[in-house]
Amino acid sequence: MSGFDFDLFVIGGGSGGVRAARVAAQEPNVKVGLAEEDRYGGTCVIRGCVPKKLMVFASEYSDAVEDAAAYGWDLQHGPFDWSRFKTRLHAELDRLEGVYRNLLAGSGVTTFDARARLVDAHTVQLSTGQTLRAKHILVATGGRPVRPDIANADLGIVSDDIFHLAALPKSILIIGGGYIACEFACILNGLGVKVTQYYRGDQILRGFDNEARALIAKEMRAKGIDLQLGTNIDQMTGQRGAIDVVSTCGGQAQFEQVLFATGRVPNSDDLGLGDLGVSLAKGGAIQVDEYSQTGVPSIFAIGDVTDRVNLTPVAIREAMAFVETVFKGNRVPVDHDLIPSAVFTQPEMGTVGLSEEAAREKGPIEVYATTFKPMQTAFAGRTDQVLMKLVVCANTRRVLGCHIVAPNAGEMIQLAGIAVKMGATKEDFDRTVAVHPTMSEEIVTMKTPVRSA
Repeated sequence: MSGFDFDLFVIGGGSGGVRAARVAAQEPNVKVGLAEEDRYGGTCVIRGCVPKKLMVFASEYSDAVEDAAAYGWDLQHGPFDWSRFKTRLHAELDRLEGVYRNLLAGSGVTTFDARARLVDAHTVQLSTGQTLRAKHILVATGGRPVRPDIANADLGIVSDDIFHLAALPKSILIIGGGYIACEFACILNGLGVKVTQYYRGDQILRGFDNEARALIAKEMRAKGIDLQLGTNIDQMTGQRGAIDVVSTCGGQAQFEQVLFATGRVPNSDDLGLGDLGVSLAKGGAIQVDEYSQTGVPSIFAIGDVTDRVNLTPVAIREAMAFVETVFKGNRVPVDHDLIPSAVFTQPEMGTVGLSEEAAREKGPIEVYATTFKPMQTAFAGRTDQVLMKLVVCANTRRVLGCHIVAPNAGEMIQLAGIAVKMGATKEDFDRTVAVHPTMSEEIVTMKTPVRSA
């Protein structure tokens, strides 16, 4: 390691950066450093997946208490205590950050609580003034939410701010139709907040299967969310706690809070990348090849800062492929094909593979789908509906896509994703004995296509 302080220096202490650092450090004679300017754990652990999922759990208890009465339980339905929940939430996030720090320390990674900036292809300068040289540099700085370019946008908040609210608002307007907007609409509605959601498009969750997203929109409205499609924010005035909003449709209303869930951008600015010849796409994403390598051979990038597939498990997979390629001599391209994912709306959506619309463009297909009321909530008198759907290639019989809208769909799609990734056919699904009585048994009992294309 002549002339270098480290074999690898990682910029960013999120899930991807930490995984790459600690796995690389376990290789013989590999010295690793990592700099993080904020909190270890990154978006997922500190201000994304983990706190959001805990809020999902909290928001579901309201319906659970009501359903319990139908099952013979006499439970008290009191108000939600945000302060009590938030105290426990942040204690858990502190614990998880400690886990990340301990994992790095236990792997022998040298950490720096500082911002890092690239000086040249092998040199980083820390905000402390310290300069360090590394044979390889990995940028894993993630992304951040952005506000739209409208007057008084600072009156609103973004997703990062939700977890730090002093109190829950009585009313909120959520701007956006992506998974973050829809998840928080469901969460806050479940916690007792009056939720209005504007989305400029004709249906929420663009890019997902049309039938699945239509059912989610229907169920969100049924639960009391005022979802307004073809609508955006035009003006906002007033002050925090009393924000006056005019929509593009001419509607006027006042909200205690406005949440912008209108997109995220890569954290690639002010890293010195452009000066070194590292190419950035429009929007700031670092451009990399299939091995996560930039145009500068010693500089790599993974995770949301590359804007490929912005999911935590994907960043971790990219980290592992990077270590295999650079430190184990085993060139492993990143596999972004057939990635299962979940949207934690209420009901949840789990999906893997092609939507019906995308599959149609590739050739003849058959669609197997069923919508029904699940036993648990139907018994309690609720009208909730769920969807089980398979998109099948008419020629090869391979299952091209699986889409589930149901409670715990995320748990189901993880297992269905294995079959789809392996190339299972519809007949493979048919040969599998159903587990009864479950919602997911419908995935293996649908015998007749509902339509072909």
